[in-house]
Amino acid sequence: MAGVSEVVLRSMNINEKLGPRLIAAAEQNAILRIGWTNAGDPVPKNGELGLCPALPEGARLRALGVLGSWVAAFGSGGSFTLQGDAGSFLGAANQGTTIVCERMAGHFTGFMMESGSITVLDGSGDDTGAEMRGGHIIVRGATGARVGGGMHDGLILVHGDVGPDPGAGMTGGRIVVNGRCPAPPPGVLLRPLSKKEVTEINGLIEDESMHVPSDAVCLVPQEGLHIESTGFTVSTDDLSNIGLTSEDPPLRAYETVDTVALVGLSEEVQSLALPLPLLPCIDAGSTMQATKENAEAVHNVLNRHPALVLEQPRPVDMLLVAKANLLDIRGALPEAGGFAIDLQHLPPMDAEQLDGLLVALRSMAKDNVPAALVEAISRVQALHARAAHHGIDLAMARIEDGSGLSEASALPMTGRSKKEHLGTGQTQTGFLLGFAASGHDLAVLMASGVDVVSCAAPMADTEDIAYWLQGTQEDLASELRRVGVKSIDMLERKHLRALNHETAAVSGLRLAGYERPLPHWFAR
Repeated sequence: MAGVSEVVLRSMNINEKLGPRLIAAAEQNAILRIGWTNAGDPVPKNGELGLCPALPEGARLRALGVLGSWVAAFGSGGSFTLQGDAGSFLGAANQGTTIVCERMAGHFTGFMMESGSITVLDGSGDDTGAEMRGGHIIVRGATGARVGGGMHDGLILVHGDVGPDPGAGMTGGRIVVNGRCPAPPPGVLLRPLSKKEVTEINGLIEDESMHVPSDAVCLVPQEGLHIESTGFTVSTDDLSNIGLTSEDPPLRAYETVDTVALVGLSEEVQSLALPLPLLPCIDAGSTMQATKENAEAVHNVLNRHPALVLEQPRPVDMLLVAKANLLDIRGALPEAGGFAIDLQHLPPMDAEQLDGLLVALRSMAKDNVPAALVEAISRVQALHARAAHHGIDLAMARIEDGSGLSEASALPMTGRSKKEHLGTGQTQTGFLLGFAASGHDLAVLMASGVDVVSCAAPMADTEDIAYWLQGTQEDLASELRRVGVKSIDMLERKHLRALNHETAAVSGLRLAGYERPLPHWFAR
C-alpha cells in the first residue's frame, strides 16, 4: 500500500493537471474524467484526497474509485459525480456545486455548505450536514450520529435510518427522515410533514425515486431560552515576571541588531520575512494597507510586515483557515502568502482528513507557500507531533484556550514537546498570545525557543498599527542591545530569570537571586 506522502503527491499532481483543463472543458461543455485512461479504460483511484477543490461554474467532472477526505470541497458551481466511495468532508463549504456520490460517504458530508446539492446513494457517516447554512443533502441509506448537528438552514433528506442525537444543536433548517428515527435531543422537535411541505420538498428533487412519502417525519429546532455565553477561563499571568539578564557588556545605543525572522525554513517553501518575529492577528488584511493620506513611513512599515488575517489577505499575509471564514476560503486563499489551519475551531480531524484538507488548500493557494497549524496550548504535544508528521512549517500554540494555563507554564511544556517531537526538523514553533506583545515579551519568548509570536493588535486604526509595530521593533532592539547580543537568534534560555517564586515554580527558569531553578525541577 502506498504511504501517506505518496497519496498526497498523487493527489496534488491530479489537482495540478486539472487546473488549466477546467476552464477549457467548461467552455466546451466537456466532462473531465478521473480514473479512466485516455482510451476510456477504467483505472479506479484508491485513496486520493482533497481532489477538485473550488470547482467553478460550468465545470463537469466524473471520478471513479475510492476517494479520501475533502473531495469537491469549497465549490462554487459545476457538477461532480463519483462512481465509488468518498471519505469525510465530501462537499464541505459547498456554495453551488451539484455533487453525487454513487456509493458511501464518510463523516461530515456537506459540512458548512451554503448552497448547491449533495446526493449520496449508499449511506453516510456521522455529522452529515453539520452546521450547514443552506442547500440540500439527500442520503439513501443509513446515516450516523448527529445528522444535521448545529445546522442553521437548508434541507437534509434521509431515506433510511438515522443514528442517535439527530439535529443536536440545530437552530434552523429541516431534517426529513423516511426511516427509523430515535427520540431527538433537547431543543429539537419531531413532527409529521404537512402536505404542503411534501409537495415543496418533492419539487426540489428531480429523481422521483427519491421523493418523500407523506408518512416521513421532520426534525426542526424547538424554541427555548437564549442564554448568553459567559466565555471561558483566561490565562492567569503574562510575561512581565520574567526578566532578561546577561553578563556580557551592552551594545552601543546606535549598533545595528538583527530582529528579522522567517516563516518557513525549508528550501522548498517561499518563506515570509518578518521584520520582527511577530505576526499581528487582524481581521482583514485591508487594515494593513495605508492610504494616500498616510505618511510614506507608515506605508513602508505596513508593506513589509506580514499579518495573520481572516479575510482580504495581501500577498505577504497568512490566511487563518477557521470555521468563521471557511465559506470565504475559495476567493481569499489564492491571494495570500501562506495559510494557517485553526484546528481548535474546526471539527476534530485524523491524519488522513487533515491531509485531505492540506491538499485542497495547497491546490488553491500559490505554489510553495508556508503552512501553519494552530492548536490549544493544552494540546501542544499533539500539535507538534501532527506538524512533524504532515511537514508543517509552523506549529503555533494558542495560549487562551480556556484552560487558564499561563504563559510561564507554557514555556517548559512547549520546550519538552519541541525536543520530543520536532527535534532538529524544520518545523518552527509559535505562540498565539491573548495580549498585545511588547519588545520585552518577544525577547523572552525568543530566548525560550519560540520562533514566531502572533497576537492581536492593541488598536484598529491603520496608522496606529504601524506605530505599534515600529515601536515594538525598536523596543526589541533595545532589549537586545541591553543584553549584549546582536541578533534574536543569539538569545538563549540562560538569559532568562524568573522574578518571583511562583513564576520560577511553574516555568523551571532560574529564580533571580537564587540563580538556579527551584529544587523540584531536578526531581525525577
